[in-house]
Amino acid sequence: MAKRVAVIGGGTSGLACIKCCLDEGLEPVCFETSDDIGGLWSFKENPDPDRASIYHSLIINTSKEMMCFSDFPIPAHFPNYMHNSLIMDYFHMYADHFQLKRHICFQTKVLHVTPRPDFPHSGQWDVETESKDGRREKQVFDAVMVCTGHHCHPNLPLQDFPGATHVMTKQTDSMCKVQQHNVNKGIVNLVIQESLCHIQILSLGIDSFKGKFFHSRDYKNPEEWRGKRVVVIGIGNSGGDIAVELSRMAKQVYLSTRRGSWILNRVGDKGVPIDMLFNNRMNVCLSQLLPVGFINHFGEKQLNKRFNHKLYGLQPAHRVFSQHPTINDDLPNRILSGPVSVKPNVKEFRGSSVVFEDGTVEDDIDLVVCATGYTFSFPFLPSHVIPVSKNKVSLYKYVYPTGLEHTTLAVIGLIQPLGAIMPISEMQARWATRVFKGLCKLPPMSAMMKDINAKEEAMAKRYVAAQRHTIQVDYIPYMDELAKQVGVCPPILKLLLTDPRLALNIIFGPCTPYQFRLHGPGQWDGARQAILTQWDRVTEPLKTRCTPEPQSQRSSHSLMFSVSAAVLLSALYYSRASLHALIADPSSLLDKIRAFVPLPLTTQ
Repeated sequence: MAKRVAVIGGGTSGLACIKCCLDEGLEPVCFETSDDIGGLWSFKENPDPDRASIYHSLIINTSKEMMCFSDFPIPAHFPNYMHNSLIMDYFHMYADHFQLKRHICFQTKVLHVTPRPDFPHSGQWDVETESKDGRREKQVFDAVMVCTGHHCHPNLPLQDFPGATHVMTKQTDSMCKVQQHNVNKGIVNLVIQESLCHIQILSLGIDSFKGKFFHSRDYKNPEEWRGKRVVVIGIGNSGGDIAVELSRMAKQVYLSTRRGSWILNRVGDKGVPIDMLFNNRMNVCLSQLLPVGFINHFGEKQLNKRFNHKLYGLQPAHRVFSQHPTINDDLPNRILSGPVSVKPNVKEFRGSSVVFEDGTVEDDIDLVVCATGYTFSFPFLPSHVIPVSKNKVSLYKYVYPTGLEHTTLAVIGLIQPLGAIMPISEMQARWATRVFKGLCKLPPMSAMMKDINAKEEAMAKRYVAAQRHTIQVDYIPYMDELAKQVGVCPPILKLLLTDPRLALNIIFGPCTPYQFRLHGPGQWDGARQAILTQWDRVTEPLKTRCTPEPQSQRSSHSLMFSVSAAVLLSALYYSRASLHALIADPSSLLDKIRAFVPLPLTTQ
């Protein structure tokens, strides 16, 4: 019998896991809490609790050629940077083409995933689920793939705003039950004794704010904020996008940032997607050879050519490659034209006013949007299986927990790449399914821990301390690292001898996912052609108007003048002895010119 694999989540990573399980002859069963695939990219006006949500206008920051699954290119006519609805269209095409939906149990929540009593021997798991009608069921699986991602729980750092007031009664030693409730615009923690004789209320400074306050997860569209004054806290991709969009409706938007950020464009040189220029193997080689300081200096110089980050109040103290970048083409224009004003970190709230750390105060604020990221957890797993502390988790190559007797649990998609997450999730799934089958082996625990510690040290040395950098990876090095485990790294040296055209595209061109389907397990016959035609798919959606070739700007008269001048200079050079005669008799000069160039020259 085929091994049964539980796939938790039907988003990007979940779809890749189902497909990879089928490729390896495994039997996947996917549990998805919502009524559709797509996970984060499935737009909902009223999202489910403990689930990330996007706003209506969201466009992805990675181009279609860099984000597609490796054996299913995105249609050529799709735009290079897709709206979330088109991403969903692509996911449905992918799921329908490979017949993945039949393996998904929609509107089914995973309650508990626990090792079976005989786990040291069998490596199996008990998975308890609850359907939409409340029916609970427990099933046995040979392996589990966790695909819940890292956009799980909105991070609201209300403790960062001082000015808290405390209302407290005397507390006894009785056991307390802690509940957390949304109260008006802030959060109030109620610590309630079982005897109901004691209540402690901690009211943070935000509770005094008279406007509306919510996490960016709950932002959907800007219409209701026309003519209002808004503060957006956080300058990540969501914060920048929301500030720009609100600035087209609101009276004024204040973008508050603690550290500042380097801002990248989606549009690279000559108008092509910037990730297709940046993510190539030659750049990786250069970054490993050149000093880090030089690379940072060069990158910052290039970014400041577009606009001076210091002048715009955005330049951070850290270097450009020490933080996950913010990608936003419109933000500099909105700052330059005034609708967006960059401010330092928020210090406190006073009624309808917001006080910033530089002492400035902005009054009559109607809305505060907290674009401060997410935290992740695994509430359905025993805490000892995958311990999470301060958004940090210890996983071998960001996939495997190290404390289990059997490698039958894999976490897929829990990474923050400098690039697209879809191909990485797919590669993780290709590796995990082969580990489940015993075709790939993991090293001893000591070697795994050494690898984990080395990655943590490298990331801590390179990046500023922030919860978003705890799962940071570089796209090409990490993809190659996983590809070596599966045996699907592109054979570049061999291709230089047998297929130099393809090899040069791999070395100097964008590292598109098709490179990892050229040979080895899961080889796809269309991979070579997909690589050689990737730029055609980039240009296809841009061909919406036929543009004629530019005509010569020189008229026939200017051409005649240029040729005549050249002949004149030549004649002067070779007839310097008769120069005075030529000047005295211009008609003779014209006769000589006509002898060589039959131009319609006339004299008055």
